[in-house]
Amino acid sequence: MNEIGNETGLRERKKRRMYETVSDIAIRLFLEKGFDAVSVAEVAAAAEISKPTLFRYFPAKEDLVLYRIADHEGEAARVVAGAAGAPVEALRRHFLEGLERGDPVTGLNDDPRVLAFHGLLYETPSLVARAQLHQERSEAALAEVLGGDLDARLAAGQIMAVQRILALENWRRIAAGERAAELRAEAVAAAERAFGWLAAGMPARLRRARGQDTTTPTL
Repeated sequence: MNEIGNETGLRERKKRRMYETVSDIAIRLFLEKGFDAVSVAEVAAAAEISKPTLFRYFPAKEDLVLYRIADHEGEAARVVAGAAGAPVEALRRHFLEGLERGDPVTGLNDDPRVLAFHGLLYETPSLVARAQLHQERSEAALAEVLGGDLDARLAAGQIMAVQRILALENWRRIAAGERAAELRAEAVAAAERAFGWLAAGMPARLRRARGQDTTTPTL
């Protein structure tokens, strides 16, 4: 059993390394030449794999870029599922913690490599469209954790929109020349304000700790 487990773990690690290596090579080429100027065949050649092999790992060209943030898909749902307190409060804390450590997903990160990646992502229409699919899946996962009904879907849509807009605003300001350290206080204040509005507008059951109230009041 241990040998089987070790072999499975080794295969998974090798698979992850392949994803990471090919994605890194692709992103480097896209940043150098532009997303539309680089073909999938060129990426495959640079990674020393066949084009069919590349497509087994990355069904779409855009996935070569989105892989770098794929682990954030469903993150909001995981935060809520693992929290004992009210969902919006748990997500507020999580976002503020991300701002504190400069998590790139919050937009509050001025590392040149992060800025270059975000520039590639936000300024390439096909990548924006593909990222929207990730956003929609994350929203659906969050709605399911919140209860799956209409109120839950409305709440999930609002929460995901707030997180996306806050992150985009931070990135835009940093891309325009502001420093993350100088912007942090404003970013925190904006997040506190936005999540405060969310909490005030949520159904009562979503303002309480999960499991505390089983009724389903209207908005």
